[in-house]
Amino acid sequence: MQEPRLSIEDLTQLSARERSRIRQRYALHRRYETAVALYADTNTSIRSIAAECGESEHALRAYLRRYWRELMLRRYGIETEGKDAQEVPFYTADGQSCLAHRKYKEAVQACDSIRYIDLNVSQVARKFGVNATALANFMRVHYSEVLKRREEYRIRLGISDNIRRGVRPDCREQYAAAVELYRTTDMSVKAVAEQCKVSEGGFLQHLRFYHQPLLKEKKETRRQAKLAGKKKRGALLGNGRKYEPLPATVQKYAEALAMFRDTALTMKEIVRRTGVPAEGFRFYLHKWHRALVLERSGIVAAEDAELNIARSRQRMKTVAAKYAEAIESLRQHPRPVSYVAREFGHHPEVFRSYLRKHEPELAASLGLRPVAWKQKERIASGTKK
Repeated sequence: MQEPRLSIEDLTQLSARERSRIRQRYALHRRYETAVALYADTNTSIRSIAAECGESEHALRAYLRRYWRELMLRRYGIETEGKDAQEVPFYTADGQSCLAHRKYKEAVQACDSIRYIDLNVSQVARKFGVNATALANFMRVHYSEVLKRREEYRIRLGISDNIRRGVRPDCREQYAAAVELYRTTDMSVKAVAEQCKVSEGGFLQHLRFYHQPLLKEKKETRRQAKLAGKKKRGALLGNGRKYEPLPATVQKYAEALAMFRDTALTMKEIVRRTGVPAEGFRFYLHKWHRALVLERSGIVAAEDAELNIARSRQRMKTVAAKYAEAIESLRQHPRPVSYVAREFGHHPEVFRSYLRKHEPELAASLGLRPVAWKQKERIASGTKK
């Protein structure tokens, strides 16, 4: 089916946000242009390309997956068969990569066949032209039942090589504390490895070889977390991480957060003093410290309540601090509000409105009519819009 051609009408209908996104994608393509050319025209690995171009390996891989998935599928030899490249998976449902599955498929079938029962796994690997250690590791992770069944048959036939298999005692002891911590907490593999001071790669391989039921249990827990509704801080996410800010983010905004919590400084002043980005700090507060935002806005509500803070705020902490000295002066020495406003540098009418709304008793003692009376006067005079 022929796609419709671009027209000037399409361009004029784009919103400002859509135009901005197009420019951002263009800048991204310009940035990775050399890396994409190397990936398409050579067999160089992504890691080597990233090092050569001075880019992050993780960022480059994510960019290729999102915008150049066709190139990755082509390199891995995965056919799209007329499908959209974004819909073609790199991995099967059980976690095998499509490339590895195709590479070891015949060797795995041979290991599960009586025809090759007289050969050990290394000999089968050599017969099918694959690496023996890689085949054994692949089968330990994805076809452990085949290895177990094959060994039982060889023992019954009297052709076992009498080599002890399974986890070695020293490995079991090395990872015992890490396995127990991973089993009893929601910590990620990386966090557990760091806390127990073991290799992350070695620990993950140990889990995949000898604790597959635990990994399946964790996978199901993450799947349920992914399907859950609104996330709460500290809750588990679908990727195995906890829903909380990164330590680097917490450290970045620590000083600004302390000022926001302990002083009446405005956001603008806090940002100026600490040098953090205004939008980033505002997002950080509303996402991770909403209770503080509600408190400063004078709103009494649950932290997860659905409300518009800008419309619901009452007496803001910064505004209260702004008028505190003038209000105290009025209480000590009652006099016209306009005089006090000029004395402390406030707008008289704005100061009156604040007194009516937040200090009604003081406003009444000074002869200021309540807000309701002001509204009635406007209705009567026809000035209310």
